[in-house]
Amino acid sequence: MLQVGDAAPGFRLRSDDGKEVSLSDFRGRKVVVYFYPRANTPGCTRQACAVRDVYPEVAVRDIVVIGISPDPPSRLAKFRERHNLPFELLSDPEHRVAEAYGAWGEKRASGKTSMGIIRSHFGIDEGGRVIAIGYKVKPEATAELVRRLASAS
Repeated sequence: MLQVGDAAPGFRLRSDDGKEVSLSDFRGRKVVVYFYPRANTPGCTRQACAVRDVYPEVAVRDIVVIGISPDPPSRLAKFRERHNLPFELLSDPEHRVAEAYGAWGEKRASGKTSMGIIRSHFGIDEGGRVIAIGYKVKPEATAELVRRLASAS
């Protein structure tokens, strides 16, 4: 698992609109990266919509928000359009980026254990260092992180 002060793991993933997006594209800006299990599920929709609702506060401060899930870009595009999401959604089908961030692991639900995305979020500073971490967060907690970074800018 990452620690505050660590260099954020770099990545290059395909976005909901099919373009390649890299963390290094945003060097010099604060970034919030969050991981969610699956687009259009209740918790993931609450998480994305809560971030959408505070997004105007971060857009004026030039903070980037990126949501990452194992979903294919086509599913992400439908999710983004359906909920009018103003930020990037990236596809990590082999969960390599999620693993690098510690957001892939064992989960328990209804008495069953499986491997999957652990709902997590990370604040990254302008130099690419992790400044905030949350593992096993509630869906609405990511919006609070976004708001906190915006108010600190």
